[in-house]
Amino acid sequence: MLRGDTAEHLGRVLRAEPGQLYELSDGERVWLGRVERLRLAKRGESSVEFALVEPIPASQPALHIELLVSIVKFDAFEWCLEKATELGASEIVPLAAARTDMALVDAARKRCDRWRKILTESAQQSRRLRPPTLRVPVGNVTNTDDGGADDRIASPAKAFAQSAVTCKVLFSERRDARPLRDVLGAMAQSAGSETSGKVALAIGPEGGWTNEEISAARSSGFCEASLGENILRTETAVIAAMAIVEYALSRE
Repeated sequence: MLRGDTAEHLGRVLRAEPGQLYELSDGERVWLGRVERLRLAKRGESSVEFALVEPIPASQPALHIELLVSIVKFDAFEWCLEKATELGASEIVPLAAARTDMALVDAARKRCDRWRKILTESAQQSRRLRPPTLRVPVGNVTNTDDGGADDRIASPAKAFAQSAVTCKVLFSERRDARPLRDVLGAMAQSAGSETSGKVALAIGPEGGWTNEEISAARSSGFCEASLGENILRTETAVIAAMAIVEYALSRE
């Protein structure tokens, strides 16, 4: 049974009717379900009841991508979340980089529920078994002036140190950064089959990474890589990086 906003959307926007078939997922399995009853309430909670018809084969992305992406203006950042989900990201970690607008960082903590909703809707649209995990905040918990808890979006250095995968790439516009093709080739030779399973991709804010952030990434095992001569916006870099890495490392 579906309840709340999801049932409202299915009944009022998609105009579901008894007898119609939909694919249902609990995050572990997918079933073909037939609508049995709808209750669209003027007050209270709406609901849609289903009868499960048969299981449907479902699979997760072969490549586990941990996307560490600096917060940018929210319309562009939320577009990143949507497209990263469609492209198969497994985890998404928002970062408060040195060159991130601090007003955005402060406001970001109040948008986590909205971001998770975007991930869920994008996963449904792209027929994924489950949405990516939004790992936020990843920083320390400190005390506010009024004595309460204040969850801070992590700095890149903290997020880099917390990444546990073997293949780690930091995208940079610096001239001495090696082409991504060369970096992936070197990683494949040194890490063998492990590279094909999990990869972390770090993408910076407008203005790029600071020298301190690049040093922190290197200390945590990240290799600096370039996406080409042109300077890309954060949202463009997300799509380009994920598409290239998926093509180069995915087993399928």
